[in-house]
Formats: sequence, C-alpha cells, structure tokens
Amino acid sequence: MYPERLIEHFRSPRNVGELAPPAVTVEASNPACGDVLRLSARFEAGMAVEVRYQVRGCTASIAAGSALTEWMRGKTLAEIAAFEASIVDQAVGGLPPASKHAAALCADGVKLLLARAG
Repeated sequence: MYPERLIEHFRSPRNVGELAPPAVTVEASNPACGDVLRLSARFEAGMAVEVRYQVRGCTASIAAGSALTEWMRGKTLAEIAAFEASIVDQAVGGLPPASKHAAALCADGVKLLLARAG
C-alpha cells in the first residue's frame, strides 16, 4: 500500500522533537482528518540550520514530516518559500491518493513557519 521510502521514514523518522526559542515553532492541523503537525526551525543568516517536527496523525503524516525536515535543513528562506506539497510526495516515494493530505499538511506548516520567521 505504501512505498518503501514512506515506510522507512515512518519506522525511522528523522528530526523528531521541538526546538527551544529562539527557534520558530508553529502548529498546523487538518480539520478533515485530525492530523496535527508541529514544526520548529532555527534560522541563522536566513538559512534553516536545524529543523524538528512532531506529528499526531497517520503513517503518511509522520513520514511526510520526517521527509520535510530533511528537505528544509540547509535551505534559505527563499528556497523554503518555493516549497510545494509535491516535494514531500516525491521524497516519500509517492503518497497514495487517500494520503495526499499529509503533503498538504506539510505545506500548511511551511506557510505558517515562513509567516512567523519572515
């Protein structure tokens, strides 16, 4: 049902946790499914040097959050602003149609993070 890369991110999620201030932390939720993403990033000179996440949700959302943090680390604010849900979708090997909401949740989290960090 799920691609192997998605299962790998679910079984061994990367960058789990939350960063203390001055890191920026936001929370995004999907009211349709109830999944919640907390995303934390510490920026230095406009670059994400540390990124952490926590998810209360399904397998796909947990894996997507892990993939998102890997993608974000080392990116500038301008690069992060170009984020699209398809990046996470591809990073986990393709989300099944019923799980596309996980990538959308990541996109919502990135938008909120940029609004607070910018």
